[in-house]
Amino acid sequence: MNFEKYALSFGVEIPFVQLLGFELMLFENGHSQINYNPKPEHLNSFNVVHGGASMTLLDVTMAVAARSASPEMGVVTIEMKTSFMRAAKGPLVAKGKLIHRTSTMAFTEASVFDAEDNICSHATGTFKYVKRLVTGSKSSHPLNTISTD
Repeated sequence: MNFEKYALSFGVEIPFVQLLGFELMLFENGHSQINYNPKPEHLNSFNVVHGGASMTLLDVTMAVAARSASPEMGVVTIEMKTSFMRAAKGPLVAKGKLIHRTSTMAFTEASVFDAEDNICSHATGTFKYVKRLVTGSKSSHPLNTISTD
């Protein structure tokens, strides 16, 4: 996999997202779309997409929608509520939307659809805007340090 190209499409390297193979299709004006073609190792014992993979897809889709309004910023998930409506199979499309934002917070929603355009899951999420890493080690970022307060 071309990790440099992947980092450019999402704006930052996200190893777990790379492992799942998410493909960013839309990143603009508070809207996002990510395509996902699950691999056999992403399935559960019922041979459908694992709920954790679906939740990650929803989380990233909402984060991308939030970031699309302020691409210079990063976001971290504060809370997320997910509802599963049907088993997710085959190629999936996740669509996200920034519903409202303040100077520090983003309120979002996203849905996952199967190849027949059936909704499989839906989530709402709240994200906090944070300064992005410009250069240097990920371990030097304040989010990766232990607070002693």
